[in-house]
Parts: sequence; structure tokens; C-alpha cells
Amino acid sequence: MCRNITVLRGLEPPATAEEVEAAARQYVRKVSGVQSLSDATREPFEAAVAEVAAVTARLLEELPSRRKPPTTVPPLRRPEVRARLDAG
Repeated sequence: MCRNITVLRGLEPPATAEEVEAAARQYVRKVSGVQSLSDATREPFEAAVAEVAAVTARLLEELPSRRKPPTTVPPLRRPEVRARLDAG
């Protein structure tokens, strides 16, 4: 898992639901300190991911366009990451 949340605003094509959810999951992992889910953490963790993803998607829709695209490519758009995820 990448330690920095990737900028999703201004991507072409726009950020996908999968990218938004991955960023939300990263954020929730970081702030909660939960790295592996247990029966005690699964429900609140997944609920938080869903809420953060929904708010993030709304934020990206409501913000004005960026003048410059982000300087880095989101991990889910990198061929080596996609290959690893598709194989797993």
C-alpha cells in the first residue's frame, strides 16, 4: 500500500469509483491504524470507507476543473499495479 494518498482531482479520464474507494480505504487505514481487519474492526472500518468514498466522489464532482493535471499517475492506472491486482 502506498503511504501517500494520490491526487484524484483533474485526472483524464476522471477518477473511477475504484480509485475513489482505494483512496478512501488508504485514508481510513491511515487514520484508524487498522491494517488488517478482524471481526471487531470490519464493520466500522468498511462503513467509514463507504462514507469517505461517497464524500470524496461528491467533492470531486463539485470542485471546479484543475488548470494542470496531477503530477503523478494514480496507482490503479499503473500497468504493474493493474497486472498484480488482476493476477491476484
